[in-house]
Amino acid sequence: MTFNPEEQPVPAIPPAWPAFGGDDAIRIRDVRVIMTAPDNIRTVIVKIETTEPGLYGLGCATFTQRPLVVRTAIEEYLRPFLIGRSVHDIEDIWQASYVSSYWRSGPVLNNAMSGVDMALWDIKGKIANLPVYQLLGGKVRQAADVYVHASGADFDEVEENVRALMDRGFRNIRCQVAVPGSATYGARPHADKTDGQKYAIHLELTDARWNPAAYCRIVPRLFDHIRSRIGDEVELLHDVHERVHPMAAIRLAQDLEPYRLFFYEDPFAPEDNGYFNLLRQHSTIPVAMGELYVNQAEYVNLIKDRLIDFIRVHISDVGGLSPARKLAAYCEFFNVRTAWHGPGDASPVAHAANLALDLSSSNFGIQEATIWGDRSREVFPGTPEIREGALWSNDLPGLGIDLHEELAARYPFPEHPINGAWPDIRLRDGEIVRP
Repeated sequence: MTFNPEEQPVPAIPPAWPAFGGDDAIRIRDVRVIMTAPDNIRTVIVKIETTEPGLYGLGCATFTQRPLVVRTAIEEYLRPFLIGRSVHDIEDIWQASYVSSYWRSGPVLNNAMSGVDMALWDIKGKIANLPVYQLLGGKVRQAADVYVHASGADFDEVEENVRALMDRGFRNIRCQVAVPGSATYGARPHADKTDGQKYAIHLELTDARWNPAAYCRIVPRLFDHIRSRIGDEVELLHDVHERVHPMAAIRLAQDLEPYRLFFYEDPFAPEDNGYFNLLRQHSTIPVAMGELYVNQAEYVNLIKDRLIDFIRVHISDVGGLSPARKLAAYCEFFNVRTAWHGPGDASPVAHAANLALDLSSSNFGIQEATIWGDRSREVFPGTPEIREGALWSNDLPGLGIDLHEELAARYPFPEHPINGAWPDIRLRDGEIVRP
């Protein structure tokens, strides 16, 4: 049975929870889930209402492929567990929630916890009348450099899109090109146009098969084309997206070295972490990794052994702002830089949380950015702005972002033939491909 908050009253606040903030602490009165898709991307937002009239916080719990499961985890499990607790006790609430299901470290629980965690940091900042980055130690930079995506059906189209982005002030650009006759991550034969820009398109339902050998041949030629036409005035990035055999990814890294990539993203699946040491022995290309990590055991040794250069976790998938700030501090000790995952399926609320970390982390590397449409900016007032190739904070208290619930309700989740699931991608013989 699905929980409907409109059909049930807000339960009375239990008197028994520990109140480390004091008996007169502001407490969690209700935990609500708001699901909206103003840019046709499924986002899950948590709104924590407090016993202080008008005081609430927002957090991101977006797990685009399984949003309904996250909603259930929040409404039917975390909500009754959290009502009555002091909003000041962010760390205690995170730790208690982490073990509340006994089995842990999965994306559903982590995203549910993230929505709560970010919302509590938002509330903390509003109580202090400070932006969250000030609570994390204050600014160490004025804005966060970003990278954006250029894709195309062929080299000329990718070049056209790179030049268009450079004209808009971007100097860090991820390049992806379609592989003819093959399902290709990050590009398709005819890319969509939005606001004058051709965006990278994620996988769609298709009968085309993935051809890893053709992909490994075409990518070095793409970067040779871009470097020869554009020169060295732009930093280039590329995402393998874990879609080739580890040894092929190592060879591709060697082939790309002459083109001086800013980073080479996700060469291996999390299950293949053991190949990073071999990659380090055979290539000096900077490596970014982590968007599929949900458990600290997956990345701690990679950082400690300096086998990656950028950590790229999706912060809601690791549990929110609290674990992400600890991860950033841990990375600093090993000169690993941050590059938090920032696609469209990290909501504007998540981007605001990313930015709080970006501004306060001395080991910040770069921030993946989404160029939000007008509808998202109307639904989420205060969405961080991109100017001169960087992400800028509005310096409002908390995360600096709000949610217009009436507008959000106008944009329900779009229909999807497999309910938002990641589609099958297969080799020519029919074998499934990660991810």
